[in-house]
Amino acid sequence: MNECPWKLACVDCSAEYSGLAVRFRCDCGATLDVVHDLNLLKDGLTLNTFDRRLASKQIWDRSGVWRFSELVLPLDPKEMVTKPEGNTNLYASARLAEYTGIESLLLKHEGENPTASFKDRGMTVGVSMAKKLGMQSVACASTGNTSASMAAYSAQAGLRALVFIPEGKIAYGKLSQALAYGAKTIQIAGDFDIAMQLVEQVCADQGIYLLNSINPFRIEGQKAIGFELLQDLSWEVPDWIVLPGGNLGNSSAISKGLGELETLGLIKKLPRMAVIQAAGANPLYTAFSTDKDLVPVQNADTIATAIKIGNPVSWRKSLRGIAATNGLVEQVSDQEIMDAKAQVDAAGIGAEPASCATVAGAKKLVERGVIKKDEKVCGILTGHLLKDPDAVVGYHKGTLDNIESNFQNAPISVPAELEAVLKAISD
Repeated sequence: MNECPWKLACVDCSAEYSGLAVRFRCDCGATLDVVHDLNLLKDGLTLNTFDRRLASKQIWDRSGVWRFSELVLPLDPKEMVTKPEGNTNLYASARLAEYTGIESLLLKHEGENPTASFKDRGMTVGVSMAKKLGMQSVACASTGNTSASMAAYSAQAGLRALVFIPEGKIAYGKLSQALAYGAKTIQIAGDFDIAMQLVEQVCADQGIYLLNSINPFRIEGQKAIGFELLQDLSWEVPDWIVLPGGNLGNSSAISKGLGELETLGLIKKLPRMAVIQAAGANPLYTAFSTDKDLVPVQNADTIATAIKIGNPVSWRKSLRGIAATNGLVEQVSDQEIMDAKAQVDAAGIGAEPASCATVAGAKKLVERGVIKKDEKVCGILTGHLLKDPDAVVGYHKGTLDNIESNFQNAPISVPAELEAVLKAISD
């Protein structure tokens, strides 16, 4: 293969590798960045470049990832495996403004992607690279959304897909997608972090292409969340971007992408970034609060399964982005997550529990006086409501362990009689 216009660089020691090397870690063990030569783009790339593509009928321009290909990965369109993804909506809600205390709160709903989570943005790039590199098989460890996305994109690309999931700890709304799209699904007797260790070993031993967020090309695709968010705002930078933190690919990606826009002079400032973790899976929060290296949380536990990760692989990249944006990390309880979810759902938007850590965290930061009520805040919702229907029904029926249903909307059972129905709807 010929050399390409990007390279891989170590996050820790800055060692460099070919952009076409099939590797996910540096020789020192740290994760890798995709590094673009931004000097090649300074003269010809403008925001109008991206805006003009919104009117295109080409599938790669309609993609909310490949529309920004110069800053994501400059592949030939024939090499792009796209559904297309992105183009998710940005929602305002008077109900949520009141609930959080933020006058200008907008929520970008990544659950509107093709497989109903933000993972599609990274997966379109990761699977495209797997195909470009001539790989035959791809694999991931997953709490659900990654497996659903990888299974769909690998099926489209004609690649064999292997999914490692923690046994009994994955929402059926997500597991069903991996099975439906044909992935060979292996349940591991352990949590996500054990599954992640095993999938790395299997990929290294068998020459399989790994598609977790340790894959630096996944991060490049997820940068497009930030690009598209600013495009939605006519390139006006908000004061804050708030998002959930699990394996920390999104916070790493969005901060990296916005930093590149600033370096190119396409935006004049960076938003502050707030990463919100569940209190039962909060290693980044602890590292940030103590100003120390991350210590994995053993047996991470939260109802928000998508962020139930005790040893996130992208933690150094995430902390780097938080520092660059003068950001912070907050934690919220499962109770706060589920109450916020009830409000997001009741606003007609809807999202899975992990997504709603965003709203719970924003509310908490307003109460602490960190986010001001008149600041412009954009939150990221990462997955669709139907990814975890059991959590929804359990909350409204009042059957979730250790959760009070403070905003309950329970179903009402009545006899099949008109009088009983009329009484029920009038109460």
